[in-house]
Amino acid sequence: MTATDFQSARRNMVEYQIRCCKVLDPTTLDLIESMPRENFLPEHLRSLAYMEGHVPLPANQEMLSPLQEAMILQCLMLEGHERVLEIGTGTGFLTTMLAMQAAEVVGCEIHATLADLSRDNISNHGVNNAKVLQVNAMDADAMAALSEMQQPFDVIVLGASVKEVPAHINALLAENGQMMAFIGSNPVVSLIHRRKVGASSQDVGMFETLLQDMEGVPECREFVF
Repeated sequence: MTATDFQSARRNMVEYQIRCCKVLDPTTLDLIESMPRENFLPEHLRSLAYMEGHVPLPANQEMLSPLQEAMILQCLMLEGHERVLEIGTGTGFLTTMLAMQAAEVVGCEIHATLADLSRDNISNHGVNNAKVLQVNAMDADAMAALSEMQQPFDVIVLGASVKEVPAHINALLAENGQMMAFIGSNPVVSLIHRRKVGASSQDVGMFETLLQDMEGVPECREFVF
């Protein structure tokens, strides 16, 4: 595909995959239409960049769909001062867009191949306020050992589905902070917009979808008597 073909595909993606699904915020739409999604994929996968649904990635992973990414950005309505934690950076596409609207982004990626690829992609797009750590974010001890996790985050984004948000991740959310998380078990996973209010939280379901399960979640052992 040529650069013109990619531009046309990007416009069609915005019109027929995103705008028609009630993502109407002009800032969100402009940001997505300006970002060359194909540049965040290995060469042999770039022709798939704008297909509807999830695009395969190395390490048997997949990109979030364009609608999922757009809904996350629209719900958060970042103002530029936020400290953001993203769990599951993949190749850094959403990471880059978050960084363009926030003060700082810390990404966590369990796969070394993707962590390296996302760092290169983020740097190649001129973003210098995002850092990608190779770590299993579902491991409470591993996260607690990182200096980047010693301060709370205004925003947390989980890029894969979990049955429930781990306690150590919830604890990283600042007062009045926002979280976007895919919660549930396939085939029913809901994108949840969570706001922390005092000791409690308020959840709003955005839509139901399909998404890969989060890797690295500790298994709960069942005791049989």
